[in-house]
Amino acid sequence: MSEHPISNLMTETMAKIKEMVDVNTIIGTPITTPDGTTVIPVSKVTFGFASGGSDFAPKHMPSGAPLAFGGGGGAGVTVSPVCFLIIGRDGSANILGVNAQASTTVDRLVEMIPGAINKVSSFVEGYKGKMQPDQQPAPETEE
Repeated sequence: MSEHPISNLMTETMAKIKEMVDVNTIIGTPITTPDGTTVIPVSKVTFGFASGGSDFAPKHMPSGAPLAFGGGGGAGVTVSPVCFLIIGRDGSANILGVNAQASTTVDRLVEMIPGAINKVSSFVEGYKGKMQPDQQPAPETEE
């Protein structure tokens, strides 16, 4: 049995989507500034895909002839900037968010992660700095 035309239609549409969207679309090319700071853009990619078709018999078709095929396909892609990852000369990393409104609860949670990590890191560093020399944990010894 030969391959149905809808298969070719879907394969071609998916190939075009693959050409449009790759990993460099999501994590952009790093940009290094003259002072040594590296800025990496991060984006969110959303895409949709649809195809369909139908076999039909034309009006003046002789009996027993193969059916004609008509079909179409399409895709849409949206690229939205999310944040910039900033890596300093000293190796420190920060996230600079783009002020887009979160549309879902999951998006809001993802937006909160960098701030939560920074707060926990600051708390741990502050706690270590406040410990007295006699409060330092004892080094582990082997028995």
